[in-house]
Amino acid sequence: MALIDCKGVCLGYDGSVVAKDLNFCVEKGNYLCIVGENGSGKSTLVKSILGLIETESGHLHMGDGLKKREIGYLPQQSEAQRDFPASVREVVLSGCLASKKGIFFSRAQKQLAQQNMQRLDILDLKDKCYRNLSGGQQQRVLLARALCATKKLLLLDEPVTGLDPVVTADFYRIIEKINREYGITIIMVSHDLYSAVNYSSHILHMKKDGSFFGTVGEYLESDVYKAFSGGESNA
Repeated sequence: MALIDCKGVCLGYDGSVVAKDLNFCVEKGNYLCIVGENGSGKSTLVKSILGLIETESGHLHMGDGLKKREIGYLPQQSEAQRDFPASVREVVLSGCLASKKGIFFSRAQKQLAQQNMQRLDILDLKDKCYRNLSGGQQQRVLLARALCATKKLLLLDEPVTGLDPVVTADFYRIIEKINREYGITIIMVSHDLYSAVNYSSHILHMKKDGSFFGTVGEYLESDVYKAFSGGESNA
């Protein structure tokens, strides 16, 4: 069943149209990478999926009972956010806020936060201050936080920006494991074309004059990929 069904969607930002006639479908268990030129509407699409902005036209539908508040979201970090003065445990637990009832977090929510810290191998950092962590450690914390919000869909907006190559490769392996072993659907905005075609199952390539959607195999055979990659190999 489709988690997200997008048909004929037009996206706008600050009064200007940034994407026209978007058509794609995200099925349960897919790993979709969204790539494309700057200004092609990638971040605007993310905001539309989250319900932060309305589409100009077309149909963007959530299926399989998915609610916008049940999407685990890992946004781009600002410098101010990297300096956030809270413990790792507090940051991860904040991912349960949307499902929180009353003043206090429940025992089940605390257990979920601990489980996700364990999954991301950051349990030993739980009492450390978030602002004092390395960039790679901070991304693991934010990913654990996002996992506390969802059992269905992770939405990641350029999550490896600013990370060194070793940490970046490790992060991609973690996302692949979450998709493969935990069955969580992934949508990731990325400028890293090499990793996009080597890790994902589907590609949405956004352009100002249209878009491509299909499997990685179909994308590698497309004129869109060949023009964008400059003929570089994906191997």
